[in-house]
Amino acid sequence: MERRCSPHVLEELLALLELEQIEENLYRGQSQDLGLGSVYGGQVLGQALSAAYRTVPEGRRAHSLHAYFLRPGDVRRPIVYHVDRIRDGKSFTTRRVVAVQRGVAILNLSSSFQVQEPGFEHQEPMPAVPGPEGLASELELAAAIADQIPQGLREKLLCRRPIEVRPVHPMNPFAPEKRPPVRHHWIRAIDRLPDDPAIHQYLLAYASDYGLVVTSLYPHGQSFWQPAMQVASLDHAMWFHRPFRMDEWLLYSMASPNACGARGLAHGKVYDRNGALVASVAQEGLIRLHGPKPA
Repeated sequence: MERRCSPHVLEELLALLELEQIEENLYRGQSQDLGLGSVYGGQVLGQALSAAYRTVPEGRRAHSLHAYFLRPGDVRRPIVYHVDRIRDGKSFTTRRVVAVQRGVAILNLSSSFQVQEPGFEHQEPMPAVPGPEGLASELELAAAIADQIPQGLREKLLCRRPIEVRPVHPMNPFAPEKRPPVRHHWIRAIDRLPDDPAIHQYLLAYASDYGLVVTSLYPHGQSFWQPAMQVASLDHAMWFHRPFRMDEWLLYSMASPNACGARGLAHGKVYDRNGALVASVAQEGLIRLHGPKPA
């Protein structure tokens, strides 16, 4: 089973996010099957930001994005991205991107880009958690419970991924327990990346969707992999604050302040090893339980 895993997963992800231009303001990206039954939301998010970047003047960097996940994506088909060049100002550039499959929109994203400017600075401090050294990766944790993973998912979950995740306080997703709605992950690309800041931003966008809304399930003793749970990202927002590198360790600190109406809200903060807050994330997701509600 391990022999079927690709040894070039990071290069394949970079190629997936680069996109093919098929016409002015029109781009095409391939889809990736991660065993989720539909396209991973972070893939569409990262590709949409990549498409927007292809139309932005040199020297401007994304400072925010806001997206709605409208329909599940089909992993067997490519995705077409249409970029609307809404505005090019002296300091800011605004783009709207619609991702389309089978003639219908599956994601709508708005993003804003800014020239580099000095200004006031303050930030929340990084949480006091153990560093990544000595923590087990999600791949190692999955291997330890391989017998509990459904056969159809086992090969996917036991392959090396392009972005390594090391949970600070891991939990078995096939035997979840009730916890406060807080989690911390160390994340890093598995190899050196090019210096282009855009690549690091859309790789972080790709990674930011992973496990964020799941935080809202912690107080209820449920997980994404429970058969009765239907979990899906509904919308996603990101703000990029400071330069960072995805090939160096980043702390992804997540918390869920609210769940109601079959929706869970989660916030995320991303810090570098020096404690600088490099990005903030917010997401609301569907957390629908099929069957009787547990006592």
